[in-house]
Amino acid sequence: MILNTVKVAGFLSIGVLAPNVLGSLKKLGFLPNPRRKEYVTSSASRLTKRGFLKFENGRYNLTLPGEKLLRRWELEEYKLVKPKRWDKKWRVVIFDIPEKKRKIRTQITLLFRQAGLYRLQDSVWVYPYDCEDIIGLLKTDYGVGKDLLYMIVDELENDRHLRKEFSLI
Repeated sequence: MILNTVKVAGFLSIGVLAPNVLGSLKKLGFLPNPRRKEYVTSSASRLTKRGFLKFENGRYNLTLPGEKLLRRWELEEYKLVKPKRWDKKWRVVIFDIPEKKRKIRTQITLLFRQAGLYRLQDSVWVYPYDCEDIIGLLKTDYGVGKDLLYMIVDELENDRHLRKEFSLI
């Protein structure tokens, strides 16, 4: 929540923004009443030590690693928007991520599953709607640009089971 506040506001000033942040943290049940300012301060300090925030001129700013972490969290909750009509084109994502990047490969697989892509083969995923934006984010945030290929295909052989899977029949 602190990282997101810094992202939205551009900074976190304990003196100026903390009352609002603290109030929302309390409403969400994250903070007990008496020591809430202490909790926010210590959390911000920990995030600073880990390199996600930097403290300058009496306020916290998001660092590049903090932005990347926040974008990854946003990606995990990302839902693909389905248009009303299917354009009759398949989006095919193929990736060949090396073993040394196994953790990233696993994260991408989980994101694809969560977003509703269909696993056609081990590293081949299919989706009937545009998902170029999320693929672009994955390529930059995870550093797999050359290991991941996005294709828009007019036809897929024997796609009847895919049309059923996505309720397009």
